[in-house]
Amino acid sequence: MYIWQQPDWPGFYWDETTLKPKTDAVRLLQGRLLGRTESAPEHTDLDVEMDALIQNAIRTSEIEGEHLDAGSVRSSVARQLGLERAGVSAKTTPETESLVALLVQATHRPDEPLSREQLCQWQSMLFPEPRLFSKIRIGALRGEQPMQVVSGRIDRPRVHFEAPPRDGLEAGLDSFTQWFNHPPVGLDPLLRAGIAHLWLITLHPFDDGNGRVARAVTDRALAQAERRSVRFYSLSAAIMARRQTYYDCLEQTQRGDLDITRWLSWFLDTLEEALQQAMLRLDRVLVKTRFWQKQSMTALNERQIKVLNRLLDTAGEAFEQGITASKYQSLTEVSKATATRDLTELLDKGCLQKLPGGGRSTRYVLMGETS
Repeated sequence: MYIWQQPDWPGFYWDETTLKPKTDAVRLLQGRLLGRTESAPEHTDLDVEMDALIQNAIRTSEIEGEHLDAGSVRSSVARQLGLERAGVSAKTTPETESLVALLVQATHRPDEPLSREQLCQWQSMLFPEPRLFSKIRIGALRGEQPMQVVSGRIDRPRVHFEAPPRDGLEAGLDSFTQWFNHPPVGLDPLLRAGIAHLWLITLHPFDDGNGRVARAVTDRALAQAERRSVRFYSLSAAIMARRQTYYDCLEQTQRGDLDITRWLSWFLDTLEEALQQAMLRLDRVLVKTRFWQKQSMTALNERQIKVLNRLLDTAGEAFEQGITASKYQSLTEVSKATATRDLTELLDKGCLQKLPGGGRSTRYVLMGETS
């Protein structure tokens, strides 16, 4: 029996005593993060918001096995936030532009009521370009055939979950949006975010994109809980870091009864992890701010600024072990001679330092960093 087959669905219940210490811990971290952001140098909050939005876009797609180009995401985020900056490539893709627009809509307009039409619009934004031979319904609810989440071989599939029947889906979504727009008095806003995620992803209203839409709705619920449209952390990044337990906990909850204490406990733990990650990224943003303040009088070309930003960005894990001439070439689309010359200039100007080793494998990191 799936959770939606329970007679009292969706009458969820949970153990308040178990969850209260976790909600308290999350609120403490929310306050600490906000306090540190407000006491940081001017415009730091914009940098932190940009970083969180980049993380959110990249990680919410990675959870579903899709990988976006980090440079394109960064450019789309800069455009959406109105932060035109040196070193931000003008190249974007329809996918990154549309996804980032969806994430901004979800959080920058938190007081807008949620509707079935809004959810369909968000799903359509995940597929901005038509896909040849695709049978995915875009901007519309799923078809009449049973909707199952399966894995394994075609001849021996494992069914992880089967969604409620198509008949009654409109009514189910209307009940969900009514609850979301008018939550019960006294319901903890953090728990509401976790319930919203579970409820919507269990309804599984679309052929594809259910997870990403559910996470966008969860982000809106968190923005409402904090009474702030600006996001300084990425829940999707924390979910991605524990992706398998995410799916395991969802499956176990969806195959259980209406006691969702275990799911809400996992959700709050992951939210706490997201806030802790944000504290670390805030430190990274402050390092970046200080770096550019120190280099404010250094003459650099657009390629060099772009590469330095990637090294400074947490979105650039590909350069965690430093950057080589070949990686520089790939990122900037220049010849090897130009890449070597640019790196040498950055070394001479005190922007980079060379790591031990040499030859073709010579690696460079930001001045003051070690590998």
